[in-house]
Amino acid sequence: MTTISTPKQSDGRKAGRRSPLASVALIAIGLLFTGGAYAAFSTSTASAETNAASQQTVSEGQKLFAANCATCHGLEAAGTNAGPSLIGVGAASVDFQVGTGRMPMQLNGPQAEKKAVQFTDEQIVSLAAYVASLAPGPALPDPSLLDAEGDAAKGAELFRINCAMCHNVAGAGGALTQGKYAPALAGVTEKHIYEAMVTGPQNMPVFNDMNISPESKRDIITYLKYLDNNPSPGGFALGALGPVSEGLFLWIFGLGSIVALTVWITAKSN
Repeated sequence: MTTISTPKQSDGRKAGRRSPLASVALIAIGLLFTGGAYAAFSTSTASAETNAASQQTVSEGQKLFAANCATCHGLEAAGTNAGPSLIGVGAASVDFQVGTGRMPMQLNGPQAEKKAVQFTDEQIVSLAAYVASLAPGPALPDPSLLDAEGDAAKGAELFRINCAMCHNVAGAGGALTQGKYAPALAGVTEKHIYEAMVTGPQNMPVFNDMNISPESKRDIITYLKYLDNNPSPGGFALGALGPVSEGLFLWIFGLGSIVALTVWITAKSN
């Protein structure tokens, strides 16, 4: 009797079975597409929200500008006979002038006086954003440059070379011509010191990054903050005004003491 063998089906099943690596690859591709789509959606949403917030800040700043600044600077910030153009001054200039109370000016004079700030921090940010939107200009400084953790010795050297002729080597300020003056720098915030260097307010020259690098500006700030935190090692600083106040002290108290001693000796001998 002849036996008819039935062909095994296992080889066919093996041939049609999907490789485990193929399943892993399909899962990886699915996750890749899903993650990519989610990232793209999240990025576009965040970008839209940021742009909307920025536009809202600029709009708020424009309203504040029209109500408080346009009288002197014009509705388009192009300037008038009473105030200069603000196109291109940048956010740093607005933050310095408004953040120190110099603007709006209380009255016309040789230069704007520092006084109490009239706006909140949020309003100052809005005003700065609006002016910055008109044309490129110096931006707000990077916080990493305002930590006063630079090289104080190098900062002292740079300050003596570039700033001491007006502000005094100790940052005590000094008189200029025609009723103008260089203000004292004691207690001025790190941000406003940096902004003053890059914008050149009043009679101060502009020190851009080609003149003094951002790191060197950080060193100057470090030196000024060192002066704030370390009183005069020689005792009473006499206003830190140098030989003028020291000479006046000697003339008044030194010479006065000699005259008083002479009178006392004469009176005692008589």
